[in-house]
Amino acid sequence: MRRPVLIVTLLLALVIPLVPVAAATAASAGAISWSPCPEDPTAECGTLTVPIDWNKPRGETFDLALARRKATDPAARIGSLVINPGGPGGSGVTAVLQNWLGFTPEITSRFDVVGFDPRGVARSHPILCSLELAVQAPDPLSLKSQADFDALLAHNERYRQDCRARTGPLFDHVHTGNVIRDLDALRAALGDDKLTYYGVSYGTLIGQLYAERFPRRVRALALDSNMDHSLGTRRFLDTESWTSQDSFNEFVAWCDRTTSCALHGRDVRTVWRELLARAERGELHLPGDPEVKLGKLDLIGQAFGAFYGPLYKELAEFLVALETGAQQANAILTPPAAKNGQEVINDASQVFCQDYLLPIRDYREYAAHLRRSAAIAPDMLVSAAAHPLTAACLGTPAPNPNPQHRLRVDGTPTLLLGNALHDPATAYPWAVNAALQIGREARLLTYEGWGHGIYGRGECPTVAIDRYLASLSVPSKGARCPAIPPAELTAQRARPLPGPVPGLPGWTYAAP
Repeated sequence: MRRPVLIVTLLLALVIPLVPVAAATAASAGAISWSPCPEDPTAECGTLTVPIDWNKPRGETFDLALARRKATDPAARIGSLVINPGGPGGSGVTAVLQNWLGFTPEITSRFDVVGFDPRGVARSHPILCSLELAVQAPDPLSLKSQADFDALLAHNERYRQDCRARTGPLFDHVHTGNVIRDLDALRAALGDDKLTYYGVSYGTLIGQLYAERFPRRVRALALDSNMDHSLGTRRFLDTESWTSQDSFNEFVAWCDRTTSCALHGRDVRTVWRELLARAERGELHLPGDPEVKLGKLDLIGQAFGAFYGPLYKELAEFLVALETGAQQANAILTPPAAKNGQEVINDASQVFCQDYLLPIRDYREYAAHLRRSAAIAPDMLVSAAAHPLTAACLGTPAPNPNPQHRLRVDGTPTLLLGNALHDPATAYPWAVNAALQIGREARLLTYEGWGHGIYGRGECPTVAIDRYLASLSVPSKGARCPAIPPAELTAQRARPLPGPVPGLPGWTYAAP
């Protein structure tokens, strides 16, 4: 099988003087006309017209897709809470329509919850790319020579040009530096003098950069599972390898102490190594679908996806099914819909490529990164998000429009950053580093458990974020929340957020 190896992405901001940006934003934003959403008339949908290129505010435009659920207690209403569920590629519109984030009545009674699809995503002029080319991407774990490395660069260039041709002028303007200007236009169109925002995962990068550029327009920013946009190639790959392996270690420890684990009493690492070897030999397929082979990165991706929940029980059962050849198993992820006649995908990994420049000069340097990652992560070998994403962005012309840098936030109210100790994707050290960069304006809340996203993981982090957003009350310095065992999480919070799967474009989370 031809396997996909693309990725999820990150978004960022340009450093442009505040006054001209403010003028352009105010002058270029239109009004929002709300009407019942076709998918769910209990919510309102609308669009906001914004420039394709904010440096040319009177040039071509596109419509930013929006959804809103109004505050259930108008007398107690504070304003709007704008949300982003991450990705890059996560749909804020669908998050509102389907209540992905599970906000409590403390939030839904007092805020209009507003989601937007960032530029290039879902309903907001999506980045369109050939699915056939996507699944032809060279496997980043199978490169063996400089010729293979050159073939990867050549494929990336063909794919980039295909996406640009299908998407049009917006393709070159999807970086987060433009997203935050869309967000400021949205704030103004909603009638809020200051922004109240909750972003998870890649959505934290949007919040961080908004605070940097528009510090005096911030009311409250809750940033859950944080990005670190200061990292270069080596530190990005090393920290992602470390946190991926940390999540695998936690899974093994859970199986060792939990009798309901399908691998309880066995050497989980030996089972895993044997499955990796079979995947490398082309002997694994998706349970119940012999046409879909699982390569090493696909297998690693299944485990990585499970760690988001964390879905430890489901992962153990899935690994046993792979081991025994059982036809029925709850796969964590399902493959692209290539055989259903789909020709194009919305691939927001190109957003990441415009936000992060992670150069690797040649095959020798590439192989050195893989060897070091395997030493850091002897079971997972790599991060199923970071490594294929880095590979997919190789060859992107420099300079990128939203270069990495240490955050320079000055003059905002206190920003609340939250992170799990054992997050598989946004490493806990990223949150610590982001908080240190922000300085006195940051307050870090540590959740001592597992998974991606801390809101909804028990009373402690949920109440802390609710209080911050509603009353601007911040946790004490060094605040920590105890871990909630995976079996005790609500069914909704234990499932990963729907949407793009890191590292595997076109793959989605399987239905519960």
